[in-house]
Amino acid sequence: MTDPHIAAVEVELSLLARHHLHSSQHSPERLLDRSGYHLLSRLELGPLNLKQLAEAFRLDPSTVNRQVNALLRAGLVERAPDPGGAVARVLRPTEAGLDLLHRDRRILQEQVGRVLADWSAAETDELHRMLEKLNTSIEALEGRPWPRA
Repeated sequence: MTDPHIAAVEVELSLLARHHLHSSQHSPERLLDRSGYHLLSRLELGPLNLKQLAEAFRLDPSTVNRQVNALLRAGLVERAPDPGGAVARVLRPTEAGLDLLHRDRRILQEQVGRVLADWSAAETDELHRMLEKLNTSIEALEGRPWPRA
């Protein structure tokens, strides 16, 4: 039998995912699509090659390749020599890519701010702490820690 506390968390996580997906798809002021936003966010932390990006997102390399090619065509990422000397070239965001990423991030942060407008600083800090704990627990189970700035 399922623990009722776990069942309640699962329901809330499902609702949160639905709210997040809906708001990201229905935000006309945002300029990046969901995959572009996530790829640029990861590349902002440091350049990666295509294989590393696919592994980071647990996606098929062909899927990431399509998404990266769209960003390359739009001038939002560029290929560069691997600083470690590997043959594969790495991807890094361009200034235009970072500008759009930061613009969209501000929009998303404003949306979150509106949701949390009547929360106290302590409540917001507690939400952050618990979400980070949840994410790091998931990362530990998967053996895939996500870098944090």
